[in-house]
Amino acid sequence: MAKKPKKAPDAEEAEGEAPAPGGSKKKLVIAAAAAVLLLGGGAGGFFVMKSRGAQAEKQAAEVKPPIAFMDVREMVMNLSSDVGQAQGRFIKLKVALEVKDAKVAGEIQPLMPRIEDAFQVYIRELRPADFEGSMGTYRLREELLRRVNVAVYPAKVEAVLFKDFVIQ
Repeated sequence: MAKKPKKAPDAEEAEGEAPAPGGSKKKLVIAAAAAVLLLGGGAGGFFVMKSRGAQAEKQAAEVKPPIAFMDVREMVMNLSSDVGQAQGRFIKLKVALEVKDAKVAGEIQPLMPRIEDAFQVYIRELRPADFEGSMGTYRLREELLRRVNVAVYPAKVEAVLFKDFVIQ
């Protein structure tokens, strides 16, 4: 077998520098076609995902959970007096209970006296300083929610909402 003669290093460099004139146009056409396909695929994917998102939003809007609200009668209670304060302070409170649906509201309605009792026993032990700032109101809401859920168990109240809240 005969060995092929090795090309001179200068010949390889010269061959790499001067590509065939038809090859550069071919590469340019392939690169342009790939870019067009990539942009077309990206735009198509965007529109498909956007239409799926719109469908999901429509479905979420159609499937709203049925929420019911129950009013607790207005309560006026005296508060524990602060140290050194001779005159008593009062709180006027009206709340609504948010429940999952009307069926749960029907279960809770006969238990309203128990709920009102739980509220009054707790609130009468508070001082006016306990209501200062938004954190005081938040703590009151959370404690009332905990107490109402204990009173109506196994039913569940989702939230306690303040309708009227005055301290004098």
